[in-house]
Amino acid sequence: MELGLVGLGKMGGNMRERIRRAGHTVLGYDRNPDLADVHSLEELVGKLSGPRVIWVMVPAGEATQTTIDRLAELLEPGDVVVDGGNSRWTDDERHAEELAAKGIGFVDCGVSGGVWGLENGYALMYGGDKENVAKVQPVFDALKPEGDAGSVHAGKVGAGHFAKMVHNGIEYAMMQAYAEGWELLEKVDSVTDVREVFRSWQEGTVIRSWLLDLAVNALDEDEHLDELRGYAQDSGEGRWTVEAAIDNAVPLPAITASLFARFASRQEDSPQMKMIAALRNQFGGHAVEKK
Repeated sequence: MELGLVGLGKMGGNMRERIRRAGHTVLGYDRNPDLADVHSLEELVGKLSGPRVIWVMVPAGEATQTTIDRLAELLEPGDVVVDGGNSRWTDDERHAEELAAKGIGFVDCGVSGGVWGLENGYALMYGGDKENVAKVQPVFDALKPEGDAGSVHAGKVGAGHFAKMVHNGIEYAMMQAYAEGWELLEKVDSVTDVREVFRSWQEGTVIRSWLLDLAVNALDEDEHLDELRGYAQDSGEGRWTVEAAIDNAVPLPAITASLFARFASRQEDSPQMKMIAALRNQFGGHAVEKK
């Protein structure tokens, strides 16, 4: 089949290559002309035969909204737009309504796989009407990992991005657990080779995972992570997961704590700990450290 792909960054560029390897035709558009096959959305739409499928792989928010708005002007009834970025699921419902008014279908798709997806395949979680999903199915089949797992029609519009959001929330908590365990192992004198302890966990343990494998890779490159600053950004999905938990009265203590730990990483001198130190000094005469 033919596919139009908008956004050819690290993820989008590798996805284009994987889909092509499966025998499909992909025309890619990117603002960077060195990456693009065509040089405008108008040219992209014009070179595809109907019914068209356009996959949008740009940053969530304004960039996605602007792209979908422009596609709504260019596409025809029966065409389908896929949002494969990390959009908030509530945006999907609005996009689907806007496009449906013009007879254009919409599918949201959460994509996981990162820089490894080209060779290993991408885990896909998608939402939308069966009719629209069917038009994209050959692309889903090309992108997913080998075998029966790794791809799911999660439900109606918004379900794909909601599932991916929860996936990323779980990822936050798993990474935080590995990080806390690593710090504790590094702290004690009795453990003399933390990297090899982590490596030993890769086989036969209940905590083995791909994230653990990646942790070992990182420690092989920098055994004590001396070259890194202890600062971790969050891309939004963790916050949205916690917000959804509040809206649905679902307790998420581990995921919430992992999100707050990232906030703490950005403070060189914690204001909260200043108050804790001051209170300990006030009620117990405990020593404080002055700047």
